[in-house]
Amino acid sequence: MKKPVIGLFLAMLLLLAIVIPQAPQTSADDPDEDLWKVLTQLNTTTSFMNTGAHPDDERSHLLAYLSLKEGVRTGSMIANRGEGGQNEIGQELGNGLGIIRSEELIEASAVTNVDLMMLSQDLDDPIYDFGFSKTTEETLDEWGEELTYERLIRAIREYRPEIVFPSFLDVDTQHGHHRAITVLSLKAFDDAADPSVFPEHQDEGLEPWQIKKMYLPAEDVNDPTLSIEVGNEVDPVYGMTYAQLGEESRYLHKSQGMGRDLAVEPLYVHLDLVKSVNEIPDQEESIYEGLDVTFKDTAENLEGKNNQIRGALLHVHRALEEVIEQYPDRGQTLLSAHEALSEVEKTKDRVKDRNIDQELKDELLFKLTIKEDQLAEVSRVASSLEVEVDVENPTLTKGGTTTAVVRAENKSDQTLNDVDVDLNVPADWEVESTSEKVSLEPGEGIESNFEVQVPEGADFFHPYHPSVLTANVSYDVNSQGAAFVAEPEDTVAVLPDVAAQLTPDQVSINQLDVPENIDVEMTLTNYVDGATEVTPSLDVPDGWAVSASEETVQFSEQLETQTVSFTLTPPEQGLDKNFEVVGQLDVNERTFETTVQTIDYDHIDKSYYVYDAVASGIAFDLALPEDLKVGYIESGFDRIPEYLHNIGMDITSLSDEEIAEGDLSEYDSIALGIRAFRGREGLAEQNDRLLEYVENGGHLVVQYHTPNDSWDGQTAAPYPIEIGVPSIRWRVTDKNADVNLFDPEHELFNYPNAIEDSDWDGWVQERALYFPMGWDDRYETFISMADPGEEPYTSGILMAEYGEGTYMHTNLVWYRQIQGQVPGGYRIFTNLLSYPLSQE
Repeated sequence: MKKPVIGLFLAMLLLLAIVIPQAPQTSADDPDEDLWKVLTQLNTTTSFMNTGAHPDDERSHLLAYLSLKEGVRTGSMIANRGEGGQNEIGQELGNGLGIIRSEELIEASAVTNVDLMMLSQDLDDPIYDFGFSKTTEETLDEWGEELTYERLIRAIREYRPEIVFPSFLDVDTQHGHHRAITVLSLKAFDDAADPSVFPEHQDEGLEPWQIKKMYLPAEDVNDPTLSIEVGNEVDPVYGMTYAQLGEESRYLHKSQGMGRDLAVEPLYVHLDLVKSVNEIPDQEESIYEGLDVTFKDTAENLEGKNNQIRGALLHVHRALEEVIEQYPDRGQTLLSAHEALSEVEKTKDRVKDRNIDQELKDELLFKLTIKEDQLAEVSRVASSLEVEVDVENPTLTKGGTTTAVVRAENKSDQTLNDVDVDLNVPADWEVESTSEKVSLEPGEGIESNFEVQVPEGADFFHPYHPSVLTANVSYDVNSQGAAFVAEPEDTVAVLPDVAAQLTPDQVSINQLDVPENIDVEMTLTNYVDGATEVTPSLDVPDGWAVSASEETVQFSEQLETQTVSFTLTPPEQGLDKNFEVVGQLDVNERTFETTVQTIDYDHIDKSYYVYDAVASGIAFDLALPEDLKVGYIESGFDRIPEYLHNIGMDITSLSDEEIAEGDLSEYDSIALGIRAFRGREGLAEQNDRLLEYVENGGHLVVQYHTPNDSWDGQTAAPYPIEIGVPSIRWRVTDKNADVNLFDPEHELFNYPNAIEDSDWDGWVQERALYFPMGWDDRYETFISMADPGEEPYTSGILMAEYGEGTYMHTNLVWYRQIQGQVPGGYRIFTNLLSYPLSQE
């Protein structure tokens, strides 16, 4: 960074030190992080919104700085839930992965004290992560531009940010989802303030809102409008820099492998001011230029006959400062917070009564209401009222009952009057309680018991809906009420009486060798609190026969599981190409056709994905060489061997010991799962064994790795392969992109299956990722493909002779096709694995 610019930064920091109250000098041995986090937000009346497409798109360093240091009311608006990504911690994909990433985003936002908003509202919402996109147009065609834009404008009008900052530039090196949100955010600068844009919002009481400033990431970091230093100042309360706090947040995106360790050293966030209600300067000294940062600023800038409002705002400003100054004394903070609440309430009444400009009135009332909410949070923390919501049985069923106990203990040095706890449940639930109001002296506590009856018509658990059972806690301080909501420690969920998990969850039938019988296992889980009798069955297509190992299943306790085996006999003729096998459970005179996927990881709250117990089926022609024997090195990121085994392939998952010491020559082919060097610890050290296998006559099929997966094509492959960077460019995202075969007569496209144009139809999500951009001349290429308007990639399948064997690298997304029941995916991948036998 140039010295004159550094000087500018120092001046900026000096200005901020004057404008924004700083963190107190506290004892490093015992800082009260929880209290300071809620106190800091009293520093400003400014609101900031960061917009992005996916969980992990939030600019965590800047958010931590603005929220935790400056006290800016900071929000993160994310479009979708990341359902189309890859999973680095488990096998969940699609909605299951979306649930994980949504929960991770919640936890990450809590670290930086950021308000979270989601445009995607439901499972399978139109604003869905359908995979990588290269353009705004493709993204908005998939999501629905009108729907997406309406939800974005709604979020802006509800949150009312003075400053908006999209996380990414609208450039061709960016994900199309990122570009779409940036394009819409920029457009919203004017439209959110235009009453003719989505006028129905006003009918709902939602007024237009004018964003004051719009920033983008600086294109030229040597000449930004503004640079904010986030990496060199250790916060005296949190003991970390704001960049480090941002990375603490990012580490919680474990399903994406996010987070890194940062040293205490200069690190800047560079911003360009691209839209403003005022003239845009070449450079700024502060992100707050042109804004009222506090109620004092607003009071000083009021014009005309607004002396009473001006004075009231100054009183509120001083009251807020008084609250902050009490840190770290919780008792005094509590008293000051309620005094400040009184000032805010009086000022709201005064503003409502004054005949002033309606836009100014609305803005003042909104900011005062926000301060009420923030002071309520200060009161909650400063009260030291510790609340525990203990639900005896958080796993509920329709018509079932449970007991909830809410305990509250006053751990402050102040008396809390009229302490009351109540249970929040849906309106049609029945609750009986022993709750009553009491005053709690320091050290005293209360316990209230509730009997809860779940109605027969209760909805099943939904991962994106608010908690179905919470506690409302209220108390008085100096005759002024306060209240907050406490969540149970465990996730409370209404689930089916018994759920069915079908294995396999997809039934693939080779029409060239239709099996006489197909085995399907149904794993039953009892969610009823007690003994249950279940009659399991499968609903199959006409002409199929079914027999079961058990006619009824007896459960003795909740969460008990049992497995029933079914034998399905498909018809000899007339097999449908697409069909379904539906699991049915007759329990307590009701029939359930439901699967419950439990999502339980240490870093997020437990959740459930409740969906139909259906095994989708497909029948197609697949030639399998009789003598083909395949070894598969699983990475944990795909389920290819399971699906190929189910359709009749002789495929074995190789253990670490077999890779290191076994006789690999017994396998005609060995395949690596996607990103195997990332998912399989120690595999890189065994790579020489795999190359030796090839050299001695084996056929190795290596599926794609990302540039960050420790797979180095210069050393891991027999001849150099270089993965394309930036990886965003080196992919074909159009799942229907034309595929050109260089030599249609080659064995790869004719043995054992004659590949046809139809084998490239119906692909799922995309064609290929992480194309090599460079490779040794000894590799032969076989296909080309391209997204619309782009030059074709030719490295989707590379193969070279090495010693007596062959080495193949392929970055087509085979696992999505095979796990998505795309016949062509099965047929072409089988040909890749069968190549050695085509040479005999």
